[in-house]
Amino acid sequence: MNLLRRQLFALPLAMAAGDASAQTGWIVVPGADNSFLVDMPGTPVYKVIDTTTPAGTPFVYHSYSLEYRRLSFVAQTALFPAEVDVARPRTNLQMVLDDRAQRLQGNKWTQVDWRQVQGAPAVEAIGPITGGSALRQLVVLKGRRFVSLGYLAPADAMRAPEAERFFRSLRLLT
Repeated sequence: MNLLRRQLFALPLAMAAGDASAQTGWIVVPGADNSFLVDMPGTPVYKVIDTTTPAGTPFVYHSYSLEYRRLSFVAQTALFPAEVDVARPRTNLQMVLDDRAQRLQGNKWTQVDWRQVQGAPAVEAIGPITGGSALRQLVVLKGRRFVSLGYLAPADAMRAPEAERFFRSLRLLT
C-alpha cells in the first residue's frame, strides 16, 4: 500500500450487480474475534496494529487491506477497552470522521450520512483527495466494537460495482 493510502487509512484516536469480471475472485473475509464478515475482491493483507487509548491503555486494531486494480479496500476492527466512553456513539463516530478529514482536500467531507447498520450507530462519508481520488468511509460502533470500511479510488468510482458490493456486504456478528 503506498504512502498516501497508508496515511488515509491511519487509525483514529477506525451486493451490487456488476459485470462478471468485476465479481471474479471475491471472497468473504472474517474479522477478528468473529466480529464481522465482509466481501473483498481477493485475499487482503492482515495486520495487527498495537495502539493505546489517550490514557495509555493498550489495545489492538485488526486491519485487512487490499489493492485491486485502481482501487483500495480496507476493513478494520477493534474492541475498545473499558475506559473508552462509548455511551455517546455519535461523539465517537464524529471523532473518527474529524481525524480522517485532516487527510482530505479542504479538510472536510463532502457527503456525510448518519444511519444505523444492523441496529448499530454508523456514519458513511465521502471526501476528495488531492489528485482526483476520493475516500469513502463507513464507521460502525456496536457497543465497544469498532468496525470501519474504507475505500480509496478515483472520484468517479465511489459508486462503482466493487464499492457497492464491499459496503453492502458488511455483516456484524458480535
